[in-house]
Amino acid sequence: MANSAAIETADEPCVDGDAPLADHPSVDVAWCVLEAANDLGDVATVEACRRVIDANLNGRLATWSDMKIIVDYFR
Repeated sequence: MANSAAIETADEPCVDGDAPLADHPSVDVAWCVLEAANDLGDVATVEACRRVIDANLNGRLATWSDMKIIVDYFR
């Protein structure tokens, strides 16, 4: 529960009013995949990652197709 204490005191902006940005694991994964895809020159995946990150920063949901690309990237 140490994590919940950190979240309660965190001074992070909220995307949906309920959870700070750090509570969106899909964005963490998108950043990791973005780095790997960028290193490999995978332009389509880089664009999908950017759309997921942008959607999160703007309080929107990412599309299912972009999320599928990110989730399946390391499989």
